[in-house]
Order: sequence, then C-alpha cells, then structure tokens
Amino acid sequence: MKFIDEALIDVAAGNGGNGCASFRREKFIPMGGPDGGDGGRGGSIWAQADRNLNTLVEYRYTRSFKAKNGEQGRGSDCYGKGGDDLILKVPVGTVFQDADSGEVIADLARDGQKALIAKGGKGGLGNLHFKSSTNRAPRQCTPGEPGEERRLRLELKVLADVGLLGMPNAGKSTLIRSISAAKPKVADYPFTTLHPNLGVVRVDADRSFVVADIPGLIEGAAEGAGLGHQFLRHLARTRLLLHLVDLAPFDPDTDPVREARAIVEELRKYDEDLYRKPRWLVLNKTDLVPEAERSARIVDFVLDYGWDGPVFALSAISGEGCPPLVFAIMAHLEENRRSVDSEEHEAPEEDA
Repeated sequence: MKFIDEALIDVAAGNGGNGCASFRREKFIPMGGPDGGDGGRGGSIWAQADRNLNTLVEYRYTRSFKAKNGEQGRGSDCYGKGGDDLILKVPVGTVFQDADSGEVIADLARDGQKALIAKGGKGGLGNLHFKSSTNRAPRQCTPGEPGEERRLRLELKVLADVGLLGMPNAGKSTLIRSISAAKPKVADYPFTTLHPNLGVVRVDADRSFVVADIPGLIEGAAEGAGLGHQFLRHLARTRLLLHLVDLAPFDPDTDPVREARAIVEELRKYDEDLYRKPRWLVLNKTDLVPEAERSARIVDFVLDYGWDGPVFALSAISGEGCPPLVFAIMAHLEENRRSVDSEEHEAPEEDA
C-alpha cells in the first residue's frame, strides 16, 4: 500500500432539522393546542485513532465527508430523528489542523482516542415550546441550525521513541534491520528509503522501544530539496535522535564533518524544538576503516566536528557495536519516562 502522510479534506456536519408548527386536530377536540415537535440534531463528525491503520491513503482520494441532517419535527408532539454521526478512522499519530487558520483541532496520539472535528447543528424548536397563558395558539417555530463546515489538513506523525537522522546512505536502514525485526529496503544508491519505516527493538521480554528510519536529508531540505523535508514531521514525537554519519564514505572527496553539520543546520531551520531534542552521534561503517586507523579516525571526527555529547561507533551491517547502543537507548528512555511520570504525579504545593 502506498504510504500517504498528508491529506486535505472537507468536512460538513449535518444541519439540524426544522421545528414544526402544528395544532392538535381530533374529533370532538376542535380547538386542540400546539403540538409541533422539535427538529432532530444534525450528525457530528468525529475522528478516531485506529492502530490497524498506517497511512492516510483513503483520505487522499476521498476528500469530502458529510454527516446526515436531522429530520424535521412533526405534529402530534413528534420530534425529528437526529442525524447519524460520522466517524473518520485514521492512524495513531494523526493531527487535524484547520487549513485556513492553522488551529490544531485534534491530535490523536493513542489508539481509540476520539475527537470532535465538526459539530452538528441543533434542531429547531416546534411551536409547542411557544405556548403560554397569553399565546395559546402560537404559530412560530425555529429553523434548525447549520452544521459546522471545515477544510482540514491531516498530517500523520509517526509514533516512535527514537528517530534515525542522517544523509542518504548513512546506513539508517541497515541499522534498523540489524537491531530490530523490520526489513526495510537496502541498496547502494541514495534515497533507498522513500517512506518512514518502523522497527520494534526488543531488549528483553518486557522492555522494548520503537525506532523510526526517516528518509535521508540533503542540504537545502528545509527549503524543499530532496526528500527529507517531507518526513521531518515524523521526528517531532521522538524522544531521542540518532545522527548517523558514514565514517568511510565511498567518495574520497566527501567531507563527513561538513555533511554532519549541514544535516544539523537543516534540522534547526525546520524546527527549533526538533533541533533541541536530545541527539546522539553514531559513527557507522567502522568495518570499512582499517582497524589500525579506526580509533584515530573516530577521535579526529569528533574533534573536528566539535561534538561533546554521547558518541557511538559501530558497524550496522555486521552488528559490531550495536548492543551497547541499544542498551544505552533503553536506559535513556526509561530514565526519561521516570522523569515524566514524576512530573505528572508531583502534587502542587499549597500556599501557606
């Protein structure tokens, strides 16, 4: 199935039914009072996250959604039937934005989570509501209210704990194949990965994390060059970024330090919050560097780059150096979860 992570749709909730102006007319009751019922409410439109979906392809080809209108009120105190609600099922991680104002309408980050995205109109009032001691034969009733109409932009942001960042052919797909059961395509040409891949890395029976292989970035991606700008949004929910660098590029004229700085600059241009996320440096393809030169190559890169954060050197294709990285990631994520839980459960101090 084609991976679609953006869509633009029009939604229209149902209109409320009109109220009814009617009078009771029965044999032997020639002057019956008002008995016009209310109109039914219009159907609303809801969005619901479904973990069984992983793409927005359905909304790329069907762009208009309308809920049913409420029925009109009738005589004999009969109220109109409400319109059925419409539920739009989307992948977990989908964000609904108003296309005109940019307002975030819903952010569905959990399976089964629902959100109202267009409210149905209220039904009109029948004339039975307007009777009084001085107005025993009211002829007024009110029309139903129109339902909300919106143009919405849908964006799917992949839910992953760890995002892999790096130039094309830095080895991101190979790394995800090495540490998880995912099998993304791997080849010796740029842009092998054309859509994000997810892999579950299982440390033991009860400890695991999800890693996302994001398509490669190139310089100028924040302005639309290459493929990376299309998928940078998928890094927004991650809690840790792994910046993969090819320590032994095929082209001898390639400067890994310059490329690494260019990627980080693209990240900063795209989103300052994303730029400030925890980021680790992962030097890949150490198996292609002669063992006698390996340590010096690593030290030179770190010094030239001016990096002072965590550094891991490994060979994704052979698996050498991968276990320490996996255990360090798991420890970092668990510590992060404990910190978040502690903040959420910390009770505010009462004023003296």
